Amino acid sequence: MDLSRHLRIEAHANRLANHRLHGAMAALTHAELHAARTSFFPSLIGTLNHILEVDQYYVGALLGEPELATHWDRFKADEELAPLAARQAACDERLIAFCDALDGAGCERVIELPRSQGRVQRERAAHVLAHLFMHQTHHRGQVHAMLTGTAVEPPQLDEFLMPSEAHLRVPDMAALRWREAEVYGPTA
Repeated sequence: MDLSRHLRIEAHANRLANHRLHGAMAALTHAELHAARTSFFPSLIGTLNHILEVDQYYVGALLGEPELATHWDRFKADEELAPLAARQAACDERLIAFCDALDGAGCERVIELPRSQGRVQRERAAHVLAHLFMHQTHHRGQVHAMLTGTAVEPPQLDEFLMPSEAHLRVPDMAALRWREAEVYGPTA
């Protein structure tokens, strides 16, 4: 499998995991979303907002959006899950579209990441994507752990990368209107 295909699968896996996680969390009350918990960002909603904020920054960088240097100042956190989940889904879909159009040359393209004090970090797109997918997984894991302190059973989040586990994601794939062959391509 080539790198661009792998990154396309990762982008879809990210969307599937967020879809499943947000769906499981829909039963939580406002108080449960905002309750102090043990984690780097000490609430479920705080951690979800952090994931969204970082995702929007890196997707914006990958797409060459202007004004990224002020992204952190402009980001508005959501207080409720539904609007946050909608914004996350939109960002996830933009990431999928970027990765669906990716080829070998696109993986090597240099992405500019505006940082503090006017510094611009330059990285290959594949490295930016690898970093982004790791960041998402890391913080979704924290949300998963925090859910153990609620009545919501933490959903399974790690069965989206292997084609042979299609039977474990049938409802999610149907809800997102995806077909296995479109996401995974030929499996033999």
